[in-house]
Amino acid sequence: MKYHLVVKPSARKELEKIEKNIRIKIVDAIDLLTLEPRPIGCKKLTSFDNAYRIRVSNFRIVYKIYDKELVVEVIKVADRKDVYR
Repeated sequence: MKYHLVVKPSARKELEKIEKNIRIKIVDAIDLLTLEPRPIGCKKLTSFDNAYRIRVSNFRIVYKIYDKELVVEVIKVADRKDVYR
């Protein structure tokens, strides 16, 4: 089953600020979430309901999975030192 991808406007703005070569890797990782929302290496975040994170270089992609609606919502894309603030 393929999931529908939703990227919050704030995450889109954060993504635009990242340098191009890393941004391409991050976008590729986000696109793969539609096929496999819980890839190897993803971590469930305990402070949020249905929230997970994946690593791409020094960046983290925080997203929520809604299995009933088949939706993956990207909440935040940020450097590892800033992502949980």
